[in-house]
Amino acid sequence: MLSGLLRMTAGLALLALPAAAQAADVTWYGQAAFKIVSPNGKVILIDPFISKNPKTPKAMKDLAKIGNIDLILVTHGHGDHIGDTVALAKQSGAKVGINADMGRTFATLGWLGMKQMIRFNKSGPVKPADGITVTMVPANHSSEVVFKDPKTGKQTMYPGGEPAGYVIELSDGYKIYHAGDTGVFLDMKFIGEYYKPDLALLPIGGHFTMDPTHAAYAVNNLLKTPTVMPMHYGTFGLLKGTPEQFKKALGTTSTKVVVMQPGETRKFGG
Repeated sequence: MLSGLLRMTAGLALLALPAAAQAADVTWYGQAAFKIVSPNGKVILIDPFISKNPKTPKAMKDLAKIGNIDLILVTHGHGDHIGDTVALAKQSGAKVGINADMGRTFATLGWLGMKQMIRFNKSGPVKPADGITVTMVPANHSSEVVFKDPKTGKQTMYPGGEPAGYVIELSDGYKIYHAGDTGVFLDMKFIGEYYKPDLALLPIGGHFTMDPTHAAYAVNNLLKTPTVMPMHYGTFGLLKGTPEQFKKALGTTSTKVVVMQPGETRKFGG
């Protein structure tokens, strides 16, 4: 009887122990395209430029293989960021988080219905899925939507609203800041101090966004993020910045720089 009580006590003690924290899986497709799987299993895609992305491994270009998607976030209207948003949303039924004006353009063009989009704006957090909080934050860039008529091939420009970044808080409290396409701007200090992201995904390619030197300034003086991953480089000829240049510009710092290869998945948090 005593041994039975001991076993029962030991079992109850194990049940009382907190569950081991699980990390988020982050996959980079190249450019600014990411897949994030939260510890509670929710799947988030950001700027899913995949099927026509020259850096995405061929084996990953089949959109049907992505599987379940709970949320797609689009930072701005350029084609290498909208990417496969419409096809993936229709395929999966996922909600699309988007700035309110660009969402209106999507609806006007007949790409997506209003009910499938979460049209929102900066500083008003939304909770689009269980355990997930998303806050839209500023980005210093441009935005437009190009529609190409399938019959005539004629291109027409439509409003893309204001460009944005996103702070995504996952189910375990881990926060990821996807900066979108941006130059360095002073409000990054506010983003770092107020939202306190654990991981920053920052463009370093230059020409259209921050180059390695500007991105390093943003990390060292404004964001001060514990971990940073460079993105949006090397995809096209004008994006000449490299992770090596970024690391050199950072100098001696406590910030951990994670350099991923397109198609790679790593765990963060936990």
